[in-house]
Amino acid sequence: MITLQQLFTQLNQHELTQNAELFNVKDLPFEKFCVDSRQIQDNDVFILLKSQNPNQTLDIEKIASYVHQVADKAVFILSEIDPKQLHDKIPQTICICYFANIRNYLGSLIQASLQTNKPASLPTVIAVTGTNGKTTISQLISQLISNTGKKTAVMGTAGNGILPNLQPASHTTLEAFHLHHYLYQMALQHVDVLSIEASSHGLHQQRLQGIPVKVAVYTNLSRDHLDYHQDMDDYALAKSRLFDRQLFPSLTHAIINIDDDYGQFMQQVAEKSGLIVWRYSLNHPKTHTNAQVEFFTKHIEPSLTGVDLVIQTPTGEMTLTSPLLGRFNVANLLAGIATAMALGVSQSHIIEAVTHLQGATGRMQRIASQAGCFIVDYAHTPDALSQVLHSLKAHCHGELWAVFGCGGDRDKGKRPLMTQSALAIADKVVLTADNPRSEDPLAILNDMQVGMSCKQHYKTHIEANRKTAIEYAVQHSADNDIVVIAGKGHETYQEIQGIRHDFDDRQIVALAIEKFQK
Repeated sequence: MITLQQLFTQLNQHELTQNAELFNVKDLPFEKFCVDSRQIQDNDVFILLKSQNPNQTLDIEKIASYVHQVADKAVFILSEIDPKQLHDKIPQTICICYFANIRNYLGSLIQASLQTNKPASLPTVIAVTGTNGKTTISQLISQLISNTGKKTAVMGTAGNGILPNLQPASHTTLEAFHLHHYLYQMALQHVDVLSIEASSHGLHQQRLQGIPVKVAVYTNLSRDHLDYHQDMDDYALAKSRLFDRQLFPSLTHAIINIDDDYGQFMQQVAEKSGLIVWRYSLNHPKTHTNAQVEFFTKHIEPSLTGVDLVIQTPTGEMTLTSPLLGRFNVANLLAGIATAMALGVSQSHIIEAVTHLQGATGRMQRIASQAGCFIVDYAHTPDALSQVLHSLKAHCHGELWAVFGCGGDRDKGKRPLMTQSALAIADKVVLTADNPRSEDPLAILNDMQVGMSCKQHYKTHIEANRKTAIEYAVQHSADNDIVVIAGKGHETYQEIQGIRHDFDDRQIVALAIEKFQK
């Protein structure tokens, strides 16, 4: 059994013991914290949190039902919601302590409670944020470091666990309670380094509070999640929280893509926090007149088997052969190498490891074929799709195809932008469904066609059924063509009217190749 007093003392948060709301419960012993009313057990402390979705209003009836569920078992409740708002809808027998700023301490409290029961040495944590590249970079970092003999793990969109044995993930960045339990489980499994993806939602909602991040990586920022954030600047501000040492005192290094429009903003936040800042770029440093660049490319030679390149680092040149396709994957590699070097990995280990790198599942993943080149990728923003297509154009000797859709119940403004990104680069475009969710796929396709010219329609094929659309591209593409199936990547489902149906782009492509390349 533990008490809040013990945890506050352990965390050196003595001022919390003077909190009037907490004063009467700080010495009450309890077993553990719980955030799910369905999983409450005797002698637990229940933490009542409100939704962080700015578009969602407080559902008093639902909140009250949670309190009723835990009333007979919880020692007391720590509530982010003022109990006065619940009026007479809750039992008077349970003690509810109003802890308005609980998210400022939540992760630390959870980890401290876990460590009290069974102390374990936490892994070194690397956090990667940005619109695109988080999954690939976090997995590249893990692979580069594991080459030194250290045990590494990842947590993000494509799954959580020790590579290559990943379990499906419910969120890019888990809620604080689950994130800290996962971190603790990795500690019990003696993981040395954990690479996590830090989403803007996760940072804004303080899900990473108390996570001992040592190295923070920034990839880029392009239009996404504007159904949640007010605008791009608000989106950038959420990302920049990762580089604030006041929020993450364990930070030492910031790895920043200085080619990105928001790169200098992230750099300023990092420098203000006193971090060591290493910038990376696909361009020669002379193009960045106001910034030093520590990691940049001096030569890039693409082929269908990967890329040969020469990069400059603070410790000298490195000549590398990477099996990863695409120019943007060179940028991802630079971020991975910079992070590995920040953790002390030698050039010799990096050079050897790069030749064996594997891209993240569903990220520029090539599907085996006798002819043609078929790529499945997760690109689901205009910028990401543009980068994928632009990168593959350099590898393509025939026509470049783009097969993609747009998700339902999400930012509608990016739908025509996705289409124009594809039409600007691809020779053939196939518009289809993604995860329509509650929306009509045909309505989404209509949104995607807004602003298209007659000439653009001429090189566009429209097929709402995603399986049929993929088969069309495989059947009609030539031997020297590259076909990109974008948007879903690693996902193994398609969500239609609230139901998730089994659907894996990789399997559908493979079956189509088998069908049409006999």
